Amino acid sequence: MSARSRRDFLRARQPDPQPRLPWAVENWTDHCTRCGDCIKACEEAILVEADGGFPAIDFSLGGCSQCGACVSVCQSGVFEKTSVLWPQTLRITDQCLPKQGVYCQSCRDGCEPQAISFLIDRSIPQPIIDPEKCTACGMCISTCPTQAFQWSSNS
Repeated sequence: MSARSRRDFLRARQPDPQPRLPWAVENWTDHCTRCGDCIKACEEAILVEADGGFPAIDFSLGGCSQCGACVSVCQSGVFEKTSVLWPQTLRITDQCLPKQGVYCQSCRDGCEPQAISFLIDRSIPQPIIDPEKCTACGMCISTCPTQAFQWSSNS
């Protein structure tokens, strides 16, 4: 999780919403005992210990397979499989190499549900996320060389 830059602070730019844990209930930090069971159970090893010992998801380490192991081991009521998996969606920023005229399709190659396609309307194909197919698993984030993916709130 990155700190806000001085420029963003002075321009009163709000930080990007950080990805919440999968299936986390509202105000999940009120329930979390910081036992670390979900971190140990994560098959993809993308749940890490963050500030204050709370679990956080780090998509730079890989993507979420949505196996539900974190839900199964949690005794504190942090997770609820009936809640929304991710309360945020992903969008592609201008840091994306194709948007800068450089050929790259690493995000598509890492996208198992094939939610990222490339529109050939210029000499360099431009990426498009299909919201119907995207599971927000985060594989595109871990494979992107410029960290061009940003979380957007669904609200």
